[in-house]
Amino acid sequence: MDIVKQNRLIFYILFFSSFLRIYGCSDPGIVKEGEVLIQVEDQVMTSLDFAKALEFSNTAYPHNAIQDKGLLKTIRLRLMDQLIEEMILVQKAKELNIVVSEPEIQQAVDEIKKDYPDDEFRETFLENAVSYETWKNRLKIRILMEKVIRSDLEDKIKVTKEDISGYYKDQDPDSTQALDAEAAAGEPEMNEMIMKNIRRKKAEENYKEWIKNLRKEYKIEINKKLWEKILES
Repeated sequence: MDIVKQNRLIFYILFFSSFLRIYGCSDPGIVKEGEVLIQVEDQVMTSLDFAKALEFSNTAYPHNAIQDKGLLKTIRLRLMDQLIEEMILVQKAKELNIVVSEPEIQQAVDEIKKDYPDDEFRETFLENAVSYETWKNRLKIRILMEKVIRSDLEDKIKVTKEDISGYYKDQDPDSTQALDAEAAAGEPEMNEMIMKNIRRKKAEENYKEWIKNLRKEYKIEINKKLWEKILES
């Protein structure tokens, strides 16, 4: 299989899988205290969960690259940050009553499968020892995260006339035509697309600050002794 296409599909598998306690979170009291690595409100992740997520994450790197201890440490740090971020977004989704329906998941699956012959699509799961259900669960969480970002960040961004004028200038800086916000508004469909693009760009620019503020809203606990052991292993 084309390694680029394989990695694109693996991208949807990374970080979380069905064994992570995201939907219908387990009662933290059920998990032995020593096993817990991360806890965000009522969501818990064990060291075993992290190890499995790391195993998935490593499949995106060449085998010789992950022999480097320095790179391995960087991968683990990055993964820890991403996992906490995802747990925060799932928590926010619960607060906002955001859910993902089965038709939404199926639509996303069909869209992804367009790029792969059926046998190649299934082959990727076999090669990475990942079940289709695990992958689908990961995809569901990814869609959930995107919906939270759209609802709590992107949709709240105000687009000004200056933003629209600036968008046209960015697209065609050498144009001598006087394209302003009023002219753009003459084409509703085009204007709506431009508005979405501007909001998306602004959301990307504001994401770091937004997620930083979200982190302050929740109680995040990390088992430091266990994390140090994992980081140095």
